[in-house]
Amino acid sequence: MPAHYFITGISTDVGKSIAAAMITEALEADYWKPVQAGDLDNSDTHKVERLVSNSRTTFHKNSYALNSPMSPHAAAEIDSVNIDLKKIKRPKTNRDLVIEGAGGLLVPLNNKSTILDLIDKDDCVILVSRHYLGSINHTLLSIEMLRSRGLENIQIIFSGDEHQSTEQAIQDHSGIEVLGRIEQEPYFDKNVVLEYAEKWKEKLCKK
Repeated sequence: MPAHYFITGISTDVGKSIAAAMITEALEADYWKPVQAGDLDNSDTHKVERLVSNSRTTFHKNSYALNSPMSPHAAAEIDSVNIDLKKIKRPKTNRDLVIEGAGGLLVPLNNKSTILDLIDKDDCVILVSRHYLGSINHTLLSIEMLRSRGLENIQIIFSGDEHQSTEQAIQDHSGIEVLGRIEQEPYFDKNVVLEYAEKWKEKLCKK
């Protein structure tokens, strides 16, 4: 059975799409972003597609493509749309599937549901953490939220410049396996993504 990898972050702009591209490339998996808010002409799907080299990956259509670069619930309200979780159906594929969330786990989709509600218990969850003041708290809270839903198959990617004391605290308090680090690269292109993909291929969590 194919595995599903859900890519989430401790906040917005921490490097989820770059991480998603690397994991998609490592597995030659399919990619899907259920909800895109804003930048529809240069969406996260477009960005990941430009960074993936293999010819096997299929990039599946968003369930919701919203016009405003805001939290999905607010963008949906502007578009006069109600995000219905029953209409967010995972694409059928015989390949592994990489799913990219929007923002962090508790980003609202509507007045009842959040991104966390899109994660299935069998998913391998990849949490992207980036150092800033408060990132230890945000990372540990995210891990506790995942565990509160019975999700234990979790790995961390650290993104950006190394901050040893922060990363050690996160590892000490969570016990979560670190998949790797995305360095503060001068740029990201297919070759850079492929290098990370090769490095992480054997370390990715299994279903």
